[in-house]
Formats: sequence, C-alpha cells, structure tokens
Amino acid sequence: MTCKNCYKALKESQNFCDDCGAKVIRNRLTPKVLATQVNEQFISIDNKFLRTFIDLFKRPEKVIDGYVNGMRKGYIDALQYFAISLTFAAVQVFLMTTFFKEALEIDSEFLTKLSQAPGNENNPFINQDFESTSNYQGLIYIFTLPLSAFSTWFAYYIVRDRRYNFTEHFVLNIYFSAQTIIVIAIISIVFLFFGINYLLASMILTLPMFIYLWFVLHRVFRDVFWDSFAKFILTMVIYTIIFGAIAILIAIIGALISLL
Repeated sequence: MTCKNCYKALKESQNFCDDCGAKVIRNRLTPKVLATQVNEQFISIDNKFLRTFIDLFKRPEKVIDGYVNGMRKGYIDALQYFAISLTFAAVQVFLMTTFFKEALEIDSEFLTKLSQAPGNENNPFINQDFESTSNYQGLIYIFTLPLSAFSTWFAYYIVRDRRYNFTEHFVLNIYFSAQTIIVIAIISIVFLFFGINYLLASMILTLPMFIYLWFVLHRVFRDVFWDSFAKFILTMVIYTIIFGAIAILIAIIGALISLL
C-alpha cells in the first residue's frame, strides 16, 4: 500500500502517512463517507474549523503564534482558513445578486444620493456599479491583504519591535482578514433576510473590525495596553496613507481616461 498523496510505501496497519501526515483513505467515496468528512471538517463541535474560529476570538495568539512557530495540528492553516472565508464571501455575494437584488438597488440609491452631496462630485468611489463591485469582492480581499500586512509590519518595524518578520505579519493578517470576512459574511446574510441595508450594515461592522485588529495585535505581541494602542494607531495611520495614495492614483487614472 502506498500513500495517495506522496506515494511513500505504507504498512497495512497505518492510518496516517508518517512522511506527509495525510490520512489513509481505504473506503470508496460514497454519500455516507462524504457526509462523514463534511461533519468532521465543518459541523462537528470538535473540529478544526470551529476550534480555529472560536480561538481566534478567545486567544488569537495561540492560533497565530502557534502557526508561526511551526504548530500545524489543532487549527486550520492560514491559507486554507482564508480560502474558507472567501467561500463565505462568495455565498454572501451569490445571495445578494440572486435572491436579494433589492438590497443592491437600495445601496445604489444611497450612493446616488451621496454623490449629489457637496464635495462628492468627483469622488471616484461614488459613481460605480455596486453590483459589479460586489462580484469582485473576493479579489478585493486578496488585493488588500498584502497592504494590511505591510501596514502592521512597517508600524512595528518603525518602533523597533521586530519579533515578527514580514511573512509572519502576513500570516497574522491572513488569520485576521479571514476571521473578519467570515463574520461580516454571516452577519450580512442575516441582515439581508431582515431587509437591513447592506451598505449600512457594512459601515456598522467597520468599528468592531478595527477593535478586533487591536485585540489581535495586543494578544499576539503581549504588549501593555498603551504600547499596543500606540502601535495600533500607527498601523492605522500607515494603512490610511497607503489606501489614500491608491485612491488618489485611481482618481488620476480615471481623470486621464475621461480626458482621452
């Protein structure tokens, strides 16, 4: 018998490959086997997904610092967790664009009124198709990930706190982003069923998201309150500057395209 993942020879009594760690699958894929696997991965109380989701709220340092220091058991790895979060976001977008189109229409009307307010006449983010933007939500999450990672890394680098390198800050931001994407997707879906404005819901969730980022940084780096708060503020300043520069660049490109 050989491992189906790395092709190493295995004993008949082995349940896991001692080389790559993959579970030995002996049964053919049937509805019962598939249901069991789904239950183990996502539904069971004692599964990696729920454990990762809960502990990222209770003790994020155990999940993030553990992964950075080589722990690969007990929690879902960073990239897989981020992929799961994008699935939640995709379900949210599917529901919005298929069954709750009126929510998008309300948000478009809100943006139209906002564009008519003084000072927003040339805002490049106002006069855009809200539904089209929602369709690219996953790409937006992926694009902003390295920018947020750079923000936390550079803020801590400036104050000479270099316990985490850039890649490790990237892992931290993957877990943070995935957690917030999942929460926002779940809450947004609930809001859709109650007919609550999606754009308003997103604005309401913004503040708790930033508070959660401070909490993650505070727990992972184990700083005293004011030190972690100061580093968080510096991170937000860098984050604002980066996205402000991107917004200005987009506005300039949009203006040039309009002129051409």
